[in-house]
Amino acid sequence: MLSAWGAASDFLIILVLVGVLFLFAWYVGRGPFIGLLMSFYVGYALYTVFPYTSYLPSSPAGTALAAALALYAVLAGIAYLVLRRAVVSDFVYIGLFGMALLAFFGAGFLLALAYHVFPVRELYTFTPAIDALFAPKEYFFWWFIAPLVGLFFLAR
Repeated sequence: MLSAWGAASDFLIILVLVGVLFLFAWYVGRGPFIGLLMSFYVGYALYTVFPYTSYLPSSPAGTALAAALALYAVLAGIAYLVLRRAVVSDFVYIGLFGMALLAFFGAGFLLALAYHVFPVRELYTFTPAIDALFAPKEYFFWWFIAPLVGLFFLAR
């Protein structure tokens, strides 16, 4: 059964993620924000080839999700520390609209990962509207490349 609060809470998740990413870009800077977006990709790559995921707990669902998310967060965090120092320049210009759009794409990327990589759906049932945006496997590719395409067109 779909309630108004259920639909609103799912979109609230997206808004909170977008807000956190936008505030990060606003306070820390555009260069480190680009490093953060890139660290999402590196973290995913490292997570997929991590040889010890079989040692992570697989039940209960909450523990399995927390362990998988913690591993991804650590790997992406390490990647961010490296990328922030080595790759990203503060001389990049992205306007406020561009930052908001990149924050939205980054939030979409993270939600797509939650749908297709992490066992989020075993613990939480999203509304059909959110399922329509993130559940199809074909859409994972588009959410996956959205931050890269956004950076290509918005960063100067």
